[in-house]
Amino acid sequence: MGFIEFLKVVFLGIIEGITEWLPISSTGHMLLVDEFARLNASPDFKEMFFVVIQLGAILAVVLLFWKKMWPFGLNKEQKRLIVRKKTFSVWFKVVVACVPGAIVTLLFDDYIEAHLHTPFVIAAALIIYGVLFIVVENRNKTHSPKVAHLRDIDYKTALLIGLFQVLSIIPGTSRSGATIIGALIIGVSRTAAAEFTFFLAVPVMFGLSFIKLLKFGLAFTGAELAILLVGSVTAFLVSLFVIKFLMSYIKKHDFKLFGWYRIALGIIVIIYFALAK
Repeated sequence: MGFIEFLKVVFLGIIEGITEWLPISSTGHMLLVDEFARLNASPDFKEMFFVVIQLGAILAVVLLFWKKMWPFGLNKEQKRLIVRKKTFSVWFKVVVACVPGAIVTLLFDDYIEAHLHTPFVIAAALIIYGVLFIVVENRNKTHSPKVAHLRDIDYKTALLIGLFQVLSIIPGTSRSGATIIGALIIGVSRTAAAEFTFFLAVPVMFGLSFIKLLKFGLAFTGAELAILLVGSVTAFLVSLFVIKFLMSYIKKHDFKLFGWYRIALGIIVIIYFALAK
């Protein structure tokens, strides 16, 4: 891997680390960046890379939320294992939320890859969900959240959030964006919505990465393995800062800024690719 390719991969890792957790579409950004800074790799590898690089971001959230996510502990005084039932309960709800997305992904992933990974689909999704964020946040000014904390999310709410996550199969939507906006619509607080999104990301991204790796195969060249490792490590390091920023930001602010960003980016993408033709 040459120096220029190394810089491209680091840049893609930075984009992934930022956009995986902010509700502005990591896949959409990665596909758009590749239009301007194309990796010297096969189309099949890039299709896999744009998904598997997200494992770096996922490991960051696991590290930061380890105490909340790990359902076991140790009672030092009694020297015995503790099972945190509330944490297990959250994971059971995450499994319920994963089911709709898993079904749709298995049925339609190949079709989506072949027909909807285009700049204009990405731009449309960016704009539509940008508008939704602004509309929902304006509505919520006069509504108090029904679910204030992560532990208060029940199975029905988890399933509904999982149904919203299905929308993220369309490039440009954003997995975190779809789950967060769905949670906000049904009355979940911003903090609880973000935390449930973090939990949900772990099995979803590990599952998607596993599927992509199986489809691609494990016969990497040295250059391909280097690209994957550099991109994932960069995404991991950047995600550590972005996750902390997001959790601090939403304690005092709403998501409308991200909505306006999505709209502006979507318009820029449409204008650029329309003129490029």
